Amino acid sequence: MKNIAKSGKKVLFVATKKQAKDIVTEKVKTTGMPYVTERWSGGMLTNFGTIRRTIKKMATIDRMKIDGTFNNMSKRERLQVSRQREKMEKNLGSIADLTRLPSALFIVDIVKEHIAVAEARKLNIPTFAMVDTNSDPTLVDFAIPANDDATKSIELIVDTMIAAINEGLEERKNDKTAVDEGSEEEGAEAVVAEAATTEAAAETGSSEEKADRICN
Repeated sequence: MKNIAKSGKKVLFVATKKQAKDIVTEKVKTTGMPYVTERWSGGMLTNFGTIRRTIKKMATIDRMKIDGTFNNMSKRERLQVSRQREKMEKNLGSIADLTRLPSALFIVDIVKEHIAVAEARKLNIPTFAMVDTNSDPTLVDFAIPANDDATKSIELIVDTMIAAINEGLEERKNDKTAVDEGSEEEGAEAVVAEAATTEAAAETGSSEEKADRICN
């Protein structure tokens, strides 16, 4: 989980059950990772192209509100468009920011989220999941034995996942800073070296001129 975040890839959190949805929404939002807590729409992964079109439609409606097109509609049309936008946002959750398939899924309750598990398996997307005694751990890549009905258990596991993600994001940030600083140092060294070369060339030219005058 840490390495996925460090590489700049996305982990999609899936938790639509009542005990988990608020916990996941609150904690995952701070990381910038996508999450689905309302309803898993069939084909959200396997039919990602269609999902992307829906997301673009949401973006179009948002632009209409900004450029004034929305205000030129009748009151009834505005109401219909607004309701459509709200419905799409509710169904898609924060995956509206996803531009490509996630690199992994974290799932709370693989029995309830069996469609998400099946889609991830079909696309070979790694799955991390809380697996209770009523679940088959072989269905996911990284099974975490835990009670997926208890809020304290869910919060503990989610906190652990978030900590790993934050650690990966911090390391990515530090690595990027180090690279930027290294580039700046290399640039400064190149400038100094160029200046030194220019100065040396000037001194050589001056010495040659002096020698020519002496010989003449």
